[in-house]
Amino acid sequence: MGDLEIRPAVADDVPAIVAMLADDPLGAQRESPDDLAPYVAALERLSSDPNQRLVVAVREGRVVGTLQLTLVPGLSRRGATRSIIEGVRVHADERGSGLGTRFIQWAIEESRAAGCQLVQLTSDRSRTDAHRFYERLGFEASHVGFKLQL
Repeated sequence: MGDLEIRPAVADDVPAIVAMLADDPLGAQRESPDDLAPYVAALERLSSDPNQRLVVAVREGRVVGTLQLTLVPGLSRRGATRSIIEGVRVHADERGSGLGTRFIQWAIEESRAAGCQLVQLTSDRSRTDAHRFYERLGFEASHVGFKLQL
């Protein structure tokens, strides 16, 4: 994986990021690759927030993965900071290459360096392959999550 670069996302990466977000049954229902304006605006908000890291994995000049890492300071757990891993996507032709593992390891290392005491993530109930992947990396399905669409 020496030829892999993980770096902050920039506006030129947005089309590739959105294409990966839309490249599965769930994403196909909620993403709009033909209208990039809201994604560019979101990237600007994320880039200006010191607690957000939207990154891409680049191999040979091509974006092949993305994830968002959010740092959340809190009062619980004796004032612990936790991190949340979101929006993990690996390009279809890179799946099985070890990129997902490298990405999650990067997020854990970043979290540790930022002083986090806990790394958490959610995964849609239907993503059973992803659940097995996260469990292999040491994550435990410890909570039940709830969402409310606004």
